[in-house]
Amino acid sequence: MGAETIFAVSSGSPPAAIAVMRVSGPRAMAAAAALTGRLPSPRFASLRTLRDRDGAPLDRALVLVFPGPDSATGEDLVELHLHGGRAVVAAVADALARLDGLRLALPGEFTRRALTNGRIDLTQAEGLADLLEAETESQRRAALAASEGALGAALSRWMRALSDAAALIEASIDYDGEEDVIAGRDDAWHAAVALVRDQMAALVAQPTVERLRDGLLVVLAGPPNAGKSSLFNAMLGREAAIVTPLAGTTRDVIEASVTRAGIPYRLCDTAGLAEGTTDVVEQIGIERARTLAGRADIILWLGDPDRAPVGAMRVGAKADLGETSGCDVEVSVFRAESIDVLWELLAERGRRSLTLTSDIALREGQLMAVSQMVHLLAHSIQQADLLVAAEQLRVARQLLGGLLGQDATEAMLDALFGRFCLGK
Repeated sequence: MGAETIFAVSSGSPPAAIAVMRVSGPRAMAAAAALTGRLPSPRFASLRTLRDRDGAPLDRALVLVFPGPDSATGEDLVELHLHGGRAVVAAVADALARLDGLRLALPGEFTRRALTNGRIDLTQAEGLADLLEAETESQRRAALAASEGALGAALSRWMRALSDAAALIEASIDYDGEEDVIAGRDDAWHAAVALVRDQMAALVAQPTVERLRDGLLVVLAGPPNAGKSSLFNAMLGREAAIVTPLAGTTRDVIEASVTRAGIPYRLCDTAGLAEGTTDVVEQIGIERARTLAGRADIILWLGDPDRAPVGAMRVGAKADLGETSGCDVEVSVFRAESIDVLWELLAERGRRSLTLTSDIALREGQLMAVSQMVHLLAHSIQQADLLVAAEQLRVARQLLGGLLGQDATEAMLDALFGRFCLGK
């Protein structure tokens, strides 16, 4: 439990119809009693007049109290549902600050206390942060699932399975040579580890949280004066890139973010891929264009279709001039319906790339850890040396524990001594 009692508005900045002031910590109940005079029964909303230390009324508010540890933070918690005017919120905050042992909460401190006190795990805390930043429907679903414990439940399930497998390995090592004791145990732990490996691999194949947020990288590429900047502006619906009849006007990458039909995109206009240029600045722009094209999810190629990069969408950007032979799609910046057709084609590819087969998505850091675990588990099954296999499972459990914020070694020991009762 935190030594200090904290308070803050948890419902967004006023003005609003209602402002929820939360107070959490060892002096939360005393603070609420000081303002209300009499606390309501736990988890029952009651209307109370809030008063400052001089007895002057501050507001007429709903008061709810949640005794710890069964509260959002794991501590005594009070909610004051105030009228949401700035003056009301400021007056109540000032009254709380004048009470002994209370201070204004730091950003994220309520969630941090919930994590410290075991009310949520690390994946739920990260999911909550992602939920607050979600901009698209796929982001919202993945973040909500994480904040409600879907990812944490999967990680905990894998932890238990690997702990059981590790216990079987330990038993096989300790009772090596006693066939009646270890018969079938190799098959049992192999099957359990293989199942976890396959489930982890399926999750690794999902788009990451960052990818759901940042969306598809779409790079417009081609020779100078191919119409890239004009198409870039037409797709955005505004003048983001300078357009002139002169070749080589765009000399660096111009990037803009846009969301269409719930799919986020990062559009990049690039320098024309001129051959044999001696302009140093233009050379730098061309090199950046090639590097970006190598990282692109989708390349819109505006140039000779026969010279398009493998997998690129060949775009005839000057359909009004009849210069579109051999292209996958014909567009004209003067025909809005043709731009809509291009967006529809991008959406078809986008949905495939950003589709979640479940609502669970990993963050980039989590992806690295889970990918490492897939590698470790695959190798552990192939190991003839049980000591090496046991070490690989230990490292995998340690990585799981890091994602959950718990001690993987203790989980293994609980499984070893609590479930198998080997008389040690």
